[in-house]
Formats: sequence, structure tokens, C-alpha cells
Amino acid sequence: MKTALVTGSAGFIGYHTAKRWLDEGWRVIGLDAFTEYYDPALKRDRAALLAAYPNYVEVEGRLEDPALLKDLMADHTPDHVVHLAAQAGVRHSIEAPRTYLTANIEGTFELLEAARAHPGAHLLLASTSSAYGANKNMPYAETQKADMQMSFYAATKKATEAMAHSYAHLYDLPVTMFRFFTVYGPWGRPDMALFKFTRAMLSGEAIDVYNHGRMKRDFTYIDDLVEAIWRLAEARPKIGAPVGDFDSLSDVAPHRVVNIGKSQTDTLGAFIEEIEKALDVTATKNMMAMQPGDVPATWSDTTLLQALTGYAPETPLSSGIPAFVSWYRDYYGT
Repeated sequence: MKTALVTGSAGFIGYHTAKRWLDEGWRVIGLDAFTEYYDPALKRDRAALLAAYPNYVEVEGRLEDPALLKDLMADHTPDHVVHLAAQAGVRHSIEAPRTYLTANIEGTFELLEAARAHPGAHLLLASTSSAYGANKNMPYAETQKADMQMSFYAATKKATEAMAHSYAHLYDLPVTMFRFFTVYGPWGRPDMALFKFTRAMLSGEAIDVYNHGRMKRDFTYIDDLVEAIWRLAEARPKIGAPVGDFDSLSDVAPHRVVNIGKSQTDTLGAFIEEIEKALDVTATKNMMAMQPGDVPATWSDTTLLQALTGYAPETPLSSGIPAFVSWYRDYYGT
């Protein structure tokens, strides 16, 4: 039985990823710290579903613990390491930047050190579309420079890309970095727009609509994201291995950065309209200016993803949002 180590396994994306690997018959070692950034009860409930699988091993601990990841790598010799644990949230990084330094920078460092000590696994590390920052040339492609991050969260994730590249080069570690584009779906995080809007609208409360609803996002459904990760896991990068027009991206290290998105945009206004349809509720909207750290639009070029996997995410909001609403009503009994 093959083994995967999934960090952040009780998180939104981590839960769905661990479940996919378990459903495929893998043994999964799930690591999570169950932090209080949002209600740990939601994380515990996700973890309980994973614990029902006989081939799941739960480990509670923090990435920053220098011994923990090295011990896990030594004990379980995973074939894949899917690193999804991080301190998330653009706005929260303005208020509590140190947590991003420790979880994102130090935590990723400890993972890279563990992989260096116990090589062999394909390292699949989560980055973010926020790494593109102030870039205005869209759709965003992995060949673009990304040096103007607009939030400390984005800056820490971009830093992990550089850190991983150096380790890939120095120690011949195969690394694939994902730049996720606005992921949503069942079991989502309470700090994200879909969750907050649904909760407020069902309670008859107004919702805060930033940039007057004109922001554009490449909304990516969770099942599409997980499918892309699953396929990319088998596409280990090699030095100098050409991939279409992206052959120069791996000239000096077995390292890739890959966008995962739907490769199309929807406005925040359209996003809210789909929630209204799914709930059969008309939202009361507080129209507001754009928040510090935000960007007006994100849009992925998924040419590289398709070249590597033959796969293109495509779930529309009209399908993805009702799936979330159905889960929310069932989970909270509303």
C-alpha cells in the first residue's frame, strides 16, 4: 500500500485531498494542529470522517516542531507529501503577521528539512494565486514575474516557492508548487466569502460586498482542485524535462509552479446572485470599497496544468454553489 503524508489534513482543502487519496486505496498520514483561527469543531468533524478509514493515521502537532516532520518522514517513508497546512487569509495577515511567519515560512522550512533528511517523496506544496500580486497581465501564467505581492500572506507563500526551488536544486528533491485560485465548496472555511454570505443571508443579516461587487475571481470548485492535485502527483518534475512552452521552468531544478483554476472569471456580484438563487433569499448588501491587500481580479492560465495532466477544471458556479449550500444546510440544520 502506497503512503501519502498530508499536512493540514483537517483543513478545508486538506480534508478533501486526504479523502481522495484514501478513496484511491492509499494509506494517509494526516497532520494537523487544530488551531483556533476558526472553529476547531469544524476541523474535528472533518478529521472524524477521515478517521473512519482503517488506512488513516491522524497526528496532531505543529509544523514548526523541528522533530515532528522528520520523524513522520522516517517512520512512514511517504511516496507523496501534500503540504497544505498554512496560516490562511489575506485580511488576517494584516492583523497578525507573525502567525504567517511561523506557520508558513518556518513550517515549510521544517518540511523541506525533513524531505532533505529522508528523500524520495514527491513534494506537492500549496502556494496561492495571490502570489501574482499587482500583476495586470491576465490570465496569469507561471512564466510571469511575480514580485509585487499585495499582502503579507501572499509574500510568505511566494517565499515558500523560492525556498522549495533552492532545496529542489541543492538536494534534487522533486517539488510541484500549486497556485490555487479562490477555492470553494462543501466543508469550506468560515472566514471565506461563500460561508460568510450564506450564514448572514440565512440569518437575515446584511453582507459586506467589497469593491461594490465588481471584483473578478477565478472561482475553483474543490473537487476540481483535488482532481488536479491527484493527477499532478504522478507528474514528477525532472531537470530539463520540456513541457510545451514551459521547458525553461525546470532548467536548474526538478521544480514546477502550476496554476490550478477554472481559467475563467466571475464577478463577485454574479457569485452572490448564485447564492441568492440557491438559498431563495435576496441579500441585503453593504457596498464597500476594496480592502487593503486585495486585488481587483484573478484569472488563471491553465495551459501547463492541461499539458501535464490533460485535465481542466470546469465546474460552474451554478453547480458548485448549490452543492455548498446543500452541505451547509445539512451540517448546521438550517
